[in-house]
Amino acid sequence: MIDPHFRRALTYLTPYWGRLTLVLGLSLVSTAASLLVPLLSRWLVDDAILGGDRGALRTVVVSFVGVTALGFGLNVWSGLRYTRVSADILFDMRLALYRHLQTLSPRFYARTRFGDIMSRLNTDIGEIQRVAAEVVLAWVGNVLFLVGAVGMLAVLDLRLFLVGVALLPVSVWALVHYRRRLEGRVATLRDRSADIGSFLIETLQAVKLVVTANAQEREVRRFKERNAEFIDALMAMQWTSYLSGGLPGAVLSGSSALVFFYGGLRVIDDTLTLGTLVAFMAYQMRLFGPVQALMGLYTSLATVRVSLRRVHEILDVAPEVVDPATPTVLSSVRGEVQLDDVSLSFDRGAPVLEHVSVRVAPGECLAIVGPSGGGKSTVADLVLRLVDPDDGCVRLDGHDLRTLRLSDLRSHIALVDQEPSMFHASVADNIRYARPDATDAALHAAVQAAGLEAFIARLPDGLDTTVGERGAAFSAGERQRVAVARALLADPAVLVLDEATAALDPESERRIIDGYEAVMRGRTTILITHRASVARRADRVVVLDGARIVEAGVPGELVERPSRFADLFAVHAAGSTEQG
Repeated sequence: MIDPHFRRALTYLTPYWGRLTLVLGLSLVSTAASLLVPLLSRWLVDDAILGGDRGALRTVVVSFVGVTALGFGLNVWSGLRYTRVSADILFDMRLALYRHLQTLSPRFYARTRFGDIMSRLNTDIGEIQRVAAEVVLAWVGNVLFLVGAVGMLAVLDLRLFLVGVALLPVSVWALVHYRRRLEGRVATLRDRSADIGSFLIETLQAVKLVVTANAQEREVRRFKERNAEFIDALMAMQWTSYLSGGLPGAVLSGSSALVFFYGGLRVIDDTLTLGTLVAFMAYQMRLFGPVQALMGLYTSLATVRVSLRRVHEILDVAPEVVDPATPTVLSSVRGEVQLDDVSLSFDRGAPVLEHVSVRVAPGECLAIVGPSGGGKSTVADLVLRLVDPDDGCVRLDGHDLRTLRLSDLRSHIALVDQEPSMFHASVADNIRYARPDATDAALHAAVQAAGLEAFIARLPDGLDTTVGERGAAFSAGERQRVAVARALLADPAVLVLDEATAALDPESERRIIDGYEAVMRGRTTILITHRASVARRADRVVVLDGARIVEAGVPGELVERPSRFADLFAVHAAGSTEQG
């Protein structure tokens, strides 16, 4: 019975069955040619050498050269063909995993280490590809050769053949026994490797904190501890691998001694020709390579099974947000956003939002304020439908978001968050990311609205300047302005700004607010902010605290009377005064 993980992997082979059949055919012909080589040694000894036939000698030599050349050519051809098709198959698997990761919600990424994801996407699929490219084709050829060679051994001399396979059951037992242990060792090694990857990603992303906290040596010690655990797992896996691959082969090598002894006695007793013994030994000696390769493959399959299991663990995570079977068509969007009695827990026990209801009218600018952890950023995730509420409903123009196609929804709503993503590409490409076909005029209008003109003018290549990895060469404020320009260029019906000006100085903040107000005039804007200057520019404000809306109203009116809004920003103002 095929292991379920391997059965799932076989589904990726279906589109390539034609190309794989050709490879199999080439391997079959190549194997048949190689099976003739040991048989030529029988003719060489009995007919050419002992028979003194020069013509037979020439025929054997020419046949040997021809068969060897044919086998070599077919091996190269089939090998190159298989390497290409195996690479295509494994890319399909990596692509399926990559696409699936794009469908998973923030909840998945909150509970899963990034290093572990990368380990499965790169290391595990890389291991599957290595075995598929280097071993599987050899396995097919070895099996074909093994079957053919066993048949030839039985035909040459059945009694000698039975002596040669006498120790086979012991070898198979050793293989199965250690293979079970090997899978556990490989799984542990993968986990320790993922631990190192996660450690490096985490500490290198926080390198400024590590250095300023004088924690370099402490982190080096932690790195050494993880590396020591990895080495222990590696040595345990390697030792078990040697036992599972080498011990069965060592047992089989004892068969050669038995064949030497018994076959030699038969030749001495003149019940077996010398040529037959030479041909038999040639076949048997050539069997060791395929047998050991198959045993090594058995070991490789144990590691691949672990990798497949780790890949399938992610593929089996069901997306929380999916397209509806029959989506509602959005012909146009006015920009009305409504949260109707929405609750969401995020698996943390206490709810992040609890019975929240709020309506943003088309063209209205709504500010959402409140203390940290009050659920403000979760509103952005809900409006973009990165997550669905546990209870209640989120609507756009009266349509439940769960009835809309995700691509339609997100083409009308743009998000700028506090830590915007940047790609290692030009500034222009980063701004055009949501609208790669945008004209230069539209690009420059977005740059102007985001207050980026002076900054871009200082860059060595202007808009063509390449942004460093994750935008590390830019300040936090510069990255935020690029992200604002990206969102404005997308020309959304609804713009969600989640602390999008948190890293800006007051003058830059004012220019950006002026810019997006001009661009978004008549369209809906949701401001999630801690800044009083931003909240006061809104038409209306709601205060979130303790997962609930505790207050709502016009900013100017709330400031003029005792209110939670006034208290919140009075504390902020006092804190700013003390710091100043």
